[in-house]
Amino acid sequence: MAIDGYRVLVDRLWPRGITRADANLDDWLKEVSPSHELRKWFGHRPDRWDEFVARYRVELQLPQQTQQLEQLREISSSDTLTLLYAARSHDQNNAVVLRELVLNS
Repeated sequence: MAIDGYRVLVDRLWPRGITRADANLDDWLKEVSPSHELRKWFGHRPDRWDEFVARYRVELQLPQQTQQLEQLREISSSDTLTLLYAARSHDQNNAVVLRELVLNS
């Protein structure tokens, strides 16, 4: 295990320029990431952030996403959980939404 705990990639797409060995992942939960359609619509546009969060929270209520979100909660209850993402913005990405849901469950 890495020094920063259990490392989970929470993006649907593999990040460019990083090998699987360099990522040092414990898991890759694609289904907890935003849908392709939502990700494309958002396009990391700051003016769409609030609407992205609202739409993403709705997606996270679907059965497969709920299951993986619960998996993240279980991990975080017994270990340090590090959510990895490929977005450039540290403040506006799906891991921010997931972190809030995991911590406030």
